[in-house]
Amino acid sequence: MLQPYRALDLSDHNGYLCGKILGDLGADVIKIEKPRGDPGRAIGPFYKDIPDPGKSLYWFAFNANKRGVTLNIKSADGREIFKRLVKTADFVIESFPPGYMDSLGLGYSELSLVNPKVIMTSISPFGQAGPYRDYAASDLVIQAMSGLLYVSGDPDRPPVRISFPQASLLAGAEAAVGTLIALNYRQVTQEGQHVEVSMQRSVLQATFDVLLWWGANKIVRKRQGSTRVRPDTGIVSEQAWACKDGYVNFYFFGGAWSAKANQALVEWMDSEGYATDFLKQINWSELDWSRLSQDEVNALEEPTRRFFQQHTRKELFEGAIKRDILLYPVNTVEDIVNDEQLRFRRYWTKLEHDELGTTIMYPSAWVRASESPVGIRRRAPTIGEHNWETYGNELGFSKEELVVLKNAGVI
Repeated sequence: MLQPYRALDLSDHNGYLCGKILGDLGADVIKIEKPRGDPGRAIGPFYKDIPDPGKSLYWFAFNANKRGVTLNIKSADGREIFKRLVKTADFVIESFPPGYMDSLGLGYSELSLVNPKVIMTSISPFGQAGPYRDYAASDLVIQAMSGLLYVSGDPDRPPVRISFPQASLLAGAEAAVGTLIALNYRQVTQEGQHVEVSMQRSVLQATFDVLLWWGANKIVRKRQGSTRVRPDTGIVSEQAWACKDGYVNFYFFGGAWSAKANQALVEWMDSEGYATDFLKQINWSELDWSRLSQDEVNALEEPTRRFFQQHTRKELFEGAIKRDILLYPVNTVEDIVNDEQLRFRRYWTKLEHDELGTTIMYPSAWVRASESPVGIRRRAPTIGEHNWETYGNELGFSKEELVVLKNAGVI
């Protein structure tokens, strides 16, 4: 889809995913690293648990489908070379502190003079303006400042950070979307623009029903753990249910759209002798969930809990699919790798790592398009792997000139 376009990726781990998505869609993404390599190469885990800049699985995952060059944009020569690259580019992705690119003379106002059509996408913790713009922030801080931390964990214990970093991924995805919106705008106006992404705002949007409850009812959601608590009534209901070999996620939703699913579950339970008279007499289409007492919710859940405990996750999931019930297993990583649906969709692919003499399995096509293939085409670059291809073949530097630039710490 993006085969005619080129992106220059200056970002750190906070922006890797943006370039990765553009690369998956076919863009020529050039990852620009410091001469000694990007700090992201030190992020584990590592291939065969061997810490090494060339074996970071984190680096592999978020920089596949990119070419790689080294360039010191702090140096005068490096800045000039970067501007020459900008002339060939459609997108510039960066995640430096606000104002840093301007301090180098490489801000959007300067780059737009070099290439009026260039789209610059800036990712930062709190955006490019406002009272927090100059604050540094880790993933923990962003989750806290967005409110996600506040609603994560058990209600009677301190908040819990989602273990794998979320802020960089949510911001990276939003940055890719913003970049494509700017591209659409450019196709109409022939003008580039500056896209800015606040990581805090990106994570805030992921809280979803927290925003809805506040917007509709001015009610602040609290931590709920594995249960769901109706903020208006305080009624507690189960969401993560124990079964024979783990947990499944299920919730008795209200409204006509879920009435059929709830009835199907009761009929399934009844066929195995678990449905109580209380369950069987409920008219799910007319049930007013806002008027249920805690005792009535408990009467719904007690036989359901016993039924789930007699089945495995797979049995419950397959039965739910057959009956159109809103239920799914709480999966382990191994479950995801072996998932029948993902295997049928050819979601996983093996990618050759010639530098390691092996192949590694990757998640590939996150969407399938009938006319434009999406997926993994190349492994992440080694340090400076495409320097000659880019600086020599494209910009016309001689090998002798590149040696001088390397010795000077420019590339």
